[in-house]
Amino acid sequence: MRYEDLKTYCLKKQGAVEDYPFGPEPLVIKVSNKMFALISDGQEHPSISLKCDPFLAEILREKYKAVTGGYHLNKRHWNTVLMDGSIPDEEILEMVDQSYQLVFNSLKKADKQIVLNS
Repeated sequence: MRYEDLKTYCLKKQGAVEDYPFGPEPLVIKVSNKMFALISDGQEHPSISLKCDPFLAEILREKYKAVTGGYHLNKRHWNTVLMDGSIPDEEILEMVDQSYQLVFNSLKKADKQIVLNS
């Protein structure tokens, strides 16, 4: 999966916006000012860091060598996924969906309503 494909998919999520709070890299995708994806172009392969249920995060790390604890993030709640072709695209997109849903579910009721009305 390519950088642009990841970016496009993430930005199609309701209320998703792009931001660069750390400089030109990584691209941060937020919903209601909370990060749900960080995408880096990488030298060989792009990578994406995603919020994840801690139990599932461990399972994914055991299942795929390309999944590691979130780079510069809380490794209990975040995974970084190297886009090296070893993980099916559908599974990566499912990880994005889960990250978005976790962050959306954590929003205050008023913030959820703003997102839903956008």
